[in-house]
Amino acid sequence: MQVFGLPGQVIRNAKLASRIAAKSGSHAAGIRLAAVARWRQAMADGLSAARAAQAVGVPRASLYRWERRPEPRSRRPKRVRAKSWTPALLAAVHALRRDRPMWGRAKLGPLMRRQGFAVSDATVGRIIAHLVRRGAVEPVPRLRRRKGGAARHWRRSHARRLPKGLKPSRPGELVQVDTLSINLRPDKAIKQFTAYDPLARFTAAKAFTTASAGCAKNFLDKLLGAFPFQVTGIQVDGGSEFRAEFEQACQDNAIALYVLPPRRPQLNGAVERAQGSWRYEFYACQDLPDRLEPLNRHIDAFAHLYNHHRPHGALGGRTPNEYLSLTRQQNPTSHIY
Repeated sequence: MQVFGLPGQVIRNAKLASRIAAKSGSHAAGIRLAAVARWRQAMADGLSAARAAQAVGVPRASLYRWERRPEPRSRRPKRVRAKSWTPALLAAVHALRRDRPMWGRAKLGPLMRRQGFAVSDATVGRIIAHLVRRGAVEPVPRLRRRKGGAARHWRRSHARRLPKGLKPSRPGELVQVDTLSINLRPDKAIKQFTAYDPLARFTAAKAFTTASAGCAKNFLDKLLGAFPFQVTGIQVDGGSEFRAEFEQACQDNAIALYVLPPRRPQLNGAVERAQGSWRYEFYACQDLPDRLEPLNRHIDAFAHLYNHHRPHGALGGRTPNEYLSLTRQQNPTSHIY
């Protein structure tokens, strides 16, 4: 039986106990030493060696042998089966297992025979075990324990993992972008891309029928035109919509693209809070059309209301536009506006 989801403390304690048990004697050796101690105590009380052994319930010859060597002898055969596979077969199994890391001998065996190797599934299984012991391939249970992005290697052409503790110092330095799912009707759902600057509290949005990388690239054009300041960095989660064309568009526009670590949605908390305003102040309060073109006109109108008329508590009751105007007055030579 395999148990998942144990607390980390339990796992660490179990590993420590295993190391301690490995350093100490085996359970069988402890039983033997206890029997020898009882036998010697019985002889010290006046019994002969034979009668003491009879009282302990173990043959005297065994007790003498246990006293000399309490650890049981290995049952491993002195002559083990020699490896019957050729280097070519080993290389072929290794290459195929790397391409299909979840496949075992039942699937790799027939594929090896299709390639012309006269090999049984059992031999393929022994080859896989040999590769696992060498560390050349990973065992399936370890792969199954991996989840989501943690199971994949981090390879992106332009995007970077969000550095720990990175905070923006000016508007546009780290704009957060996320998607919002809305059901306009029971049979009609849309995906809204939302951008939010955590310093200026400025927002922009656009609705699409689906969340794809092409739609994300389209929204990037909308974002760059809607924000009244220069956008130099964008923060996104690990969704597939923020790859491919979107990542290339960020690179073409010299915009740094930062991707959140796995299972860290709290790092995108600013845009998540803004999407709460979109959900409850816009979609829940208005009778909206279900066609994208008129819906996006309503979205632009609410974004204008949010940015130019809605007071924001984190800005001291100012609107995002008033905050930006005040910042421009304090930094008239800034190149970001």
